[in-house]
Amino acid sequence: MLKGKKIIIGITGGIAAYKIPFLIRLLKKEGAEVQVVMTPFATEFVTPLTLSALSERPVLIDFFDKGDGNWHSHIDLGLWADLILVAPLTANTMAKMASGIADNLLLTVLLSARCPVYFAPAMDLDMYRHASTKNNLETLQSFGYHLIEPAEGELASGLKGVGRLDEPEIIFSIIKKALVPQSPLEKKKILISAGPTHEPIDPVRFIGNRSSGLMGIELARAFAARGADVHLVLGPSKYSVEHPSITVSRVTTAAEMHERITSLYTDADITVMAAAVADYTPKDVKKEKIKKEEGVASIELTQTTDILKELGTNKGKDRILIGFALETENETQNALKKLQAKNLDLIVLNSLKDKGAGFEHETNKVKLFARDGKELEIPLKSKSEIAKDIVTYIEENLISE
Repeated sequence: MLKGKKIIIGITGGIAAYKIPFLIRLLKKEGAEVQVVMTPFATEFVTPLTLSALSERPVLIDFFDKGDGNWHSHIDLGLWADLILVAPLTANTMAKMASGIADNLLLTVLLSARCPVYFAPAMDLDMYRHASTKNNLETLQSFGYHLIEPAEGELASGLKGVGRLDEPEIIFSIIKKALVPQSPLEKKKILISAGPTHEPIDPVRFIGNRSSGLMGIELARAFAARGADVHLVLGPSKYSVEHPSITVSRVTTAAEMHERITSLYTDADITVMAAAVADYTPKDVKKEKIKKEEGVASIELTQTTDILKELGTNKGKDRILIGFALETENETQNALKKLQAKNLDLIVLNSLKDKGAGFEHETNKVKLFARDGKELEIPLKSKSEIAKDIVTYIEENLISE
């Protein structure tokens, strides 16, 4: 999504600088080119070596390299960038920016910039609410700079209040929104199921499957990255997800999955059933652990509700419904049958025959079949990249502008 975008991150001397390596990783993961420019005092809080390794570029601090005399042109940097972020921004550097002082490389780059400039102040609450700081904030915004307001919480001083640098994920989403055209998924409500279900036999044992939930989690992240509001209903999984646009409901059994999904379905614009929901559940669940000496010749099972079929029956015209199929034989034939029988708009086919795909892998290989007859085969990639490809397909083929 950010491939080819050039971003300068200016770091000033505050304790919140420790968050910037995490932000750089997020930007690089999305394909952005990141150039770090530090004030001399910022190097006391986070090392240039760390930032250089993550950004894959030398970190710039001085106007020239003292070893070989190589000049770091602030003018070239100002023209190179598509966006400049100053984070954390201390009260001292903010005052210099507001006054047009240019006594370090970062400040001269800012004066030379032709691109949007975003700044994220981070300081103690009394410093942030001081009259001079307020004046400087207004001055910077009058220049056309964009303020990323600090968050409220516990500060380095031990006090609580406004002044914290917001979390890297929040800042990342602001930068991405500034650089990437608005997606048709913006503000859409997405409902996703993920993971297995565990059907209890007794308090200790259960019937389950090998689904990890990772594919559904990555889909939730991919939708959220496009500006959608996501509700993820997640079965038992070792994975977790934290994102301001993703709400997570944890469930265990197929019955719990059914109840939660159906309660949320009517409000969803797009529903993606990526969970591997058990088809059968024990009819009689023992209250106590079954002892070995008691012996159990068989376990009577009863069929669970076919959640996807029920959703398809009640879909209506305006909702988009997407299912997943994991097949071991007649893959295409079975997937197309499921597409029609369950009134889906799209089905994502996994095959256990493909090495590195399906359950218990961080990679996947899938084939998409749409109701209109379109097909798309996506080769083996990380599940994160597969999720982005699926969401892009949905954007380009299923969403009405």
